[in-house]
Amino acid sequence: MHRLLLTNGANCYKNMADYKLKIQRFRTNDLIDNGGKQFEMGKSWCEDFFGINTDVKERTLFLTFRPLNKSHKSLDGTKIELWLSEVNVRGDRKAYANAETGGNSQIKDFFINKLHLTVENNLSDYFAFYKLDTNNYLLFYVPKLLYDNFIQLFKSEIPPFSVENKVAKIDIEYSIQQIFYGAPGTGKSHAVKTETEAWEKRGRVVRTTFHPDSDYSTFVGAYKPTTESVQRYDIYNKPMTRDGVPVMEQIITYEFVGQAFLQAYIDAWKNRDEPEFLIIEEINRGNCAQIFGDLFQLLDRGNDGYSEYAIKADKDLQKHLCKAFEDVEIADYPNVKTGKELLLPGNLYIRATMNTSDQSLFPIDSAFKRRWDWKYVPIAKGNDNGTELKWMIEVDGDLYDWWTFVRTINKHVFDTTNSEDKQLGFFFCKAMDNIISAETFVCKVSFYLWNDVFKDFGFDDKIFEDKEDNENPKLSFDKFYMVNGKVHEGKVRMFLDNLGIMPIEEFAEEVDDESVNSNGRTIPKYSINGSSEQLSTPNAVRYIIENYAKQNENISVDEMIQFWNDISERNNLLVPTWQPSPNDNQPFANKRRVKIEWGNCTAWLIMGWTENLFKKFKQNVKQKLDISIERVN
Repeated sequence: MHRLLLTNGANCYKNMADYKLKIQRFRTNDLIDNGGKQFEMGKSWCEDFFGINTDVKERTLFLTFRPLNKSHKSLDGTKIELWLSEVNVRGDRKAYANAETGGNSQIKDFFINKLHLTVENNLSDYFAFYKLDTNNYLLFYVPKLLYDNFIQLFKSEIPPFSVENKVAKIDIEYSIQQIFYGAPGTGKSHAVKTETEAWEKRGRVVRTTFHPDSDYSTFVGAYKPTTESVQRYDIYNKPMTRDGVPVMEQIITYEFVGQAFLQAYIDAWKNRDEPEFLIIEEINRGNCAQIFGDLFQLLDRGNDGYSEYAIKADKDLQKHLCKAFEDVEIADYPNVKTGKELLLPGNLYIRATMNTSDQSLFPIDSAFKRRWDWKYVPIAKGNDNGTELKWMIEVDGDLYDWWTFVRTINKHVFDTTNSEDKQLGFFFCKAMDNIISAETFVCKVSFYLWNDVFKDFGFDDKIFEDKEDNENPKLSFDKFYMVNGKVHEGKVRMFLDNLGIMPIEEFAEEVDDESVNSNGRTIPKYSINGSSEQLSTPNAVRYIIENYAKQNENISVDEMIQFWNDISERNNLLVPTWQPSPNDNQPFANKRRVKIEWGNCTAWLIMGWTENLFKKFKQNVKQKLDISIERVN
């Protein structure tokens, strides 16, 4: 029996002198380009598997990649030369795998750039080494989905390898048909894109989107009118010419035009050595029974991925397929080549996405469902290649943590609806430079919450209170917009406050004009028109506005507010009144407004700024007032 050595959460087979297989789950640094140059393997690798010890400090290994699925068939036999150097770290022996040139390890490069594995999608997957001899090993990438199957092969008394040529004979496939489902914004389409990205670059991906008007003809194909230029003849049936040039005319003809399914189907049969992906977005927004028709039968696949039952093609489709396969070798399926039968090949993978909270759904019956594998995509904090995304909502210059909002509102959604279906995913709306504007928040998030989630349950919760409106104390959706059509950021702030979400204190220290904030970040300082005085971002704005007010003492409050709100491109840079928050839990928020006085007038200035807003402010001040703001540190 083959010896197993399983680590990182798997069962460990002990008291075995001759380990043949070593399998381990990926670490974060294994799948990050900039996460270190080494591919680290711990004590069990060194001592139990590679035989690296106090006597043998380093070793060169030769790896041969063996794919477990057809999507990686083109990489079968890839050779990787691995140099291992042993070091002791905190008393734990570790082997570091490096390229001979000293760059990123070749094995790490193979996983990231050849197999296109990422932290986001593959941290639950495994890699495995199978020992052929002391210096030669087989390398496997083992998706979590295949883990149990893979281990069972090595527990068998019958070796899965040919003793003669050491070639793996494992025939394990990815899910041939899979639907990714979950709440809106969880990254379902992104997961599909990541899986198929390498093959899309090779032209092996076809996409379509279902909608209520989708049918068999829009999915498979149909005859469509087209124009064709033909020779014109006279009444005697002789070709007409003018100055020796044939006279042509345009006529309408009908041609069979294949749609997404046929495009993927034909491409898959033309090259069965590579995977072909058919991606269906929003599969439950169309009537699947109507769209698939008799193709439904083809979704029954055997172990080899081929349809277990073929279906007859009508004459029009047969003619189209016969022409498409004219120069294609399909000796093992002659009826497919002639177009008489439709049969899905084993290299045609189908991926689909669906939001469980969609409002316009067609029911998917159990017979259709059971022909698919289903993958739930949970709500989780977004990341980009292993780096957590720190998206923020910008309201009146204040920044609110987006993930905090998502978690908070989802709790209210679940408590109200008793379902996860209508919760928000991290990617429900997109950020620009990590910022979600108040306008984006209202038109995407607020609109969804008010019109798709809570409308059926009422707005009696305290999170929908409008503390400023005694006559209509409900925070209705229309209150998020002002008469001029701009977003009322004050109402957005009120909604977030009702949820108990406070602004991020990132800029609070800038108000006090410190040089460095609590995170060690240098606070930018600016000079106004070349003065020696150095001011932080908010205090530079305050300085300019106060000087302007002194020079224009006769300007009214409304004129003052309009002038500076236009320059700053903010709705509420200046406001006529301001009541400091009585909430003891946000004392820093009371620093965000300072009084600007001129003549007998008063206005309140917001002190919080983002980098992009301040950049626009500087440009507008220079252009309209000829005042320069230059950074000095």
